[in-house]
Amino acid sequence: MARRPVLEFWYEFASTYSYLSAMRIEDLAAAAGVEIRWRPFLLGPIFAAQGWNSSPFNLFPAKGRYMWRDMEREAARLGLPCKRPDPFPQNSLVAARVALVGADQSWGPAFTKGVYTREFGHGRSIAEPQAVQAVLTELGLDADAVLKASTADPIKTRLRALTEEARSRGLFGAPSFVTDDGELFWGNDRLEQAIAWAAGDRPTGLR
Repeated sequence: MARRPVLEFWYEFASTYSYLSAMRIEDLAAAAGVEIRWRPFLLGPIFAAQGWNSSPFNLFPAKGRYMWRDMEREAARLGLPCKRPDPFPQNSLVAARVALVGADQSWGPAFTKGVYTREFGHGRSIAEPQAVQAVLTELGLDADAVLKASTADPIKTRLRALTEEARSRGLFGAPSFVTDDGELFWGNDRLEQAIAWAAGDRPTGLR
């Protein structure tokens, strides 16, 4: 059986547009015969290297106002709830570590979507361990065991390594998508193009 092409989905739980991508990427990829590799990482260190101490949507108010209205439009188009959490951005460290525990488990994508729904669908906090615990419990998982595993040194080290890998590969925002041949696509509005490229459907004339 031929190996399916792989698309890496790099996402940050504090990223608004990553919410939109996470909620629709599985169906789009399945239809194209593409396998998704879920890659949670932290944008904070990458932003800090650019001299930013917060989300650019906070640092540049006009951009932030546009983004929230755009989120409302896109969420409505996709039939998704949309509510801004307070504060924004949310601290995503606990959720990212738990997502790494589930990265190779069948519940990983459902957990990621559950966190995003809580955060940007219902405007609730994801920063506290109790908030993440609630998502795990809703999935029928042993929340205490998963949270304990997420605090182990191998998971902490892996998250730091993934964040450094993202930086070294030129990622500067989320969501980002990287194909088998290293082609980078950034933004929810490039998801369909990223999947098409991964599946081998590419514009002629490009090298």
